[in-house]
Amino acid sequence: MTDRMTGKTALVTGGGSGIGRAICLRLASEGATVRVLDLNADAANKVVGEISAAGGEASGHSADVGDHADVARAVGEVLALGAIDALVNNAGIAHVGTVESTSEEDLDRLYRVNVKGAYNLLSAVVPGMKARKNGAIVNIASVAATVAVGERFAYSMTKGAILAMTYSVAKDYVAHGIRCNAVSPARVHTPFVDEFLDRYYADNRDEVFEKLAKSQPIGRMGTPDEVAGCVYQLCSQDFGYVTGTEIFVTGGQHL
Repeated sequence: MTDRMTGKTALVTGGGSGIGRAICLRLASEGATVRVLDLNADAANKVVGEISAAGGEASGHSADVGDHADVARAVGEVLALGAIDALVNNAGIAHVGTVESTSEEDLDRLYRVNVKGAYNLLSAVVPGMKARKNGAIVNIASVAATVAVGERFAYSMTKGAILAMTYSVAKDYVAHGIRCNAVSPARVHTPFVDEFLDRYYADNRDEVFEKLAKSQPIGRMGTPDEVAGCVYQLCSQDFGYVTGTEIFVTGGQHL
């Protein structure tokens, strides 16, 4: 544990697993009080337990980020515990498909979680930050927002929207002491990757994993901790002069 973010409170969506979990653990290790928000209450509380066991402070909260009223309720619950200094919009879902194979239901589902979900959190958290004239927001976008990735039509659309919202919020609230940035990872080895391989490539899982890993110019997938380190910096005053920026964590894939 360090004290770089002691006295600060961070709300992390999708904090119950994968990259979100790593972000929660890293922020807590830097002294922040972490509010872990996840659709899965058990997953959120498990991360809270990990943070508490390490000597940190955290609380678990459950909400469907795509539901405006549910987000307002959950954020109200968090604010009752104290102000939010940092918001990390990490919750999201993926989809594999071209425009032809993406159904209207697929598109609506990804929009609801990835785009509307970020909007719902921003609309609930920004007013408090504005009133306090202080806040750091980090939106998890993707290299797919700006680099063509095959069969990611709907997913790329949502992450492009995340990037556009990042720039807009940064511009609109810079005079109110709020910084807003995006982190765009390439392929990161998370439970989602393992589940994807188990589901679609059970017969040649290891071979496909190796192929996916080596498709990154750096020769491997990223780790959740590497993304979390970047998010921490953007939440902290170490990057206090940085706003309206997209930071790539891609092993060179964006080049």
